[in-house]
Amino acid sequence: MKVKPFSGETGHFSRLEKVTLKRSEKEETWEVAETASREGSVLIRFAGIDNPEKAALLKGAEIIVLRENAAPLKEGEYYVEDLKGLEVIDREGKALGHIVAVTEGGGGNLAEVKLLSGIRRLAPFRKEFFGDVNLEEGKIVLLESFVLDEQ
Repeated sequence: MKVKPFSGETGHFSRLEKVTLKRSEKEETWEVAETASREGSVLIRFAGIDNPEKAALLKGAEIIVLRENAAPLKEGEYYVEDLKGLEVIDREGKALGHIVAVTEGGGGNLAEVKLLSGIRRLAPFRKEFFGDVNLEEGKIVLLESFVLDEQ
């Protein structure tokens, strides 16, 4: 199976022994038989998948790995799961809401913020909009609060 990593990193795939494949709401654990890196993607052979028809059943699945097996982070990078639930505050420390999801957008990642009013808004997850990320305190500073206006 050909896999396109979200991170662009492929080296950590060679250490995987098992992965969880998620498709819709169903999750299954699969044993990794072998891997090979190919130009920004990875070829993975799962134990028990020995023909194209069986492989086609897994098409479109998301691969989930344990954190210790995930791609290493660079400066200023975060795992999406760590961003979910962060309290979004303005520059003065006033609470605005919290991040409920991070999704891929055409121009980059978008943070879905649930405002204190319950309304949800999308904001580009870029340094022009978000400042300090403090995972220990569970907070992230929104630099441009106009992107979350409730109108």
